[in-house]
Amino acid sequence: MATARSEVPAVRVTHRRMAEADLAEVAGLENAAYMFPWSVGIFRDCLRVGYTCRVLEVPDGLGGYGIMSMGAGEAHILNVCVRADLRGQGVGRRLMAWLLDEARAAGQGWVFLEVRPSNRPAILLYESLGFAPVGLRRGYYQAVGGREDALVYRLDLDVWGEARARQAGAVRRDG
Repeated sequence: MATARSEVPAVRVTHRRMAEADLAEVAGLENAAYMFPWSVGIFRDCLRVGYTCRVLEVPDGLGGYGIMSMGAGEAHILNVCVRADLRGQGVGRRLMAWLLDEARAAGQGWVFLEVRPSNRPAILLYESLGFAPVGLRRGYYQAVGGREDALVYRLDLDVWGEARARQAGAVRRDG
């Protein structure tokens, strides 16, 4: 009998700083997830310049990663990936929440990201977190047979923080 996703037990997930030693596994996740993946060198450069680079640890290894740059009051989520077998279980939502909380704690006011219009699951996740579309970058992504546009999304981190505080208060009252 198949198990519905809503019945899947919660996956134990922690996060930590990405290390140079993680790069081979991170690149493996990237290559499995994307038709036009980042190279190991790009990940290495992100570490070298001090971007926020986090990995998700699950009981059987790395479950994903996130890369974010910060400066001038803004954060930019550059790359987020969750291993295929962990998608649909709230792992990506937790990763995004950790990144957003980190940007807010660092004093950033806004977070931006780009997403392919064809990546409907990611769009639904971002919108459920409070991101709103603010623009379009034509021909931004490589695609089979040419280029694909990118939707540009933005999140106000003050609004995010207020929503998180309300959510935490509701959990404390209910729990």
